[in-house]
Parts: sequence; structure tokens; C-alpha cells
Amino acid sequence: MAGMFELFIDAESYFRFRLTAPDGTVMAVSKAFDNKNAAVAGIAAVREYAGMGLIADVSPTERRATPPEARDVAVQVREVRRIPAADLHARSREIHRAPSGSRWAGAV
Repeated sequence: MAGMFELFIDAESYFRFRLTAPDGTVMAVSKAFDNKNAAVAGIAAVREYAGMGLIADVSPTERRATPPEARDVAVQVREVRRIPAADLHARSREIHRAPSGSRWAGAV
């Protein structure tokens, strides 16, 4: 079973959507939108871009033991490493070039 997008109105009367896992866990919450059409367009954009999106690891290599509120506020520049989730584009091209018939015959 796939996750679900839930469209709702927040406490400030803005439209938002949340992505929930099949077990009901909230995985992501959107920004505020002024109207329902803009929120629905946001859902379409997430559907389009998230499936093939790269992962950008901007976290430090080690976790600090000091809590954030005890640290000095300073600007930190971190290296952005792009990590492809998989070579999904090549797999997609293989599927689209496959001869007609059942595409998922070997997947089950």
C-alpha cells in the first residue's frame, strides 16, 4: 500500500498537505498555500520531483555531544555531496524501450 497525501486547513486558515505512510505516520508537511488549487499543484510537484530526486547529504560526519542551545551561533559551511538513490533513470529507459507486453512479468 502506498502513502497518501492529505489536504487540510491549518490553524491560520491556510491550505497545507501532509504525506502519510501506510501506517498513518506523518512523513512530511507542506508549506502554507493561499488556496486549494495552489496546494493541489504543490502535491503534483512533489509527486513529479520526489520519485527521481537525488539525496543531498548536508549533515556533518559526526554528531556533536553539545546540545544546540549551548553552542555559539556561527555560520558553518558544509560540503554538499550528492548521492544518487539508484540509477533509476537507466532502469526507466529500459522499461520504456521494452517490447510491448507485460512489463512486470519478472517482478512478481
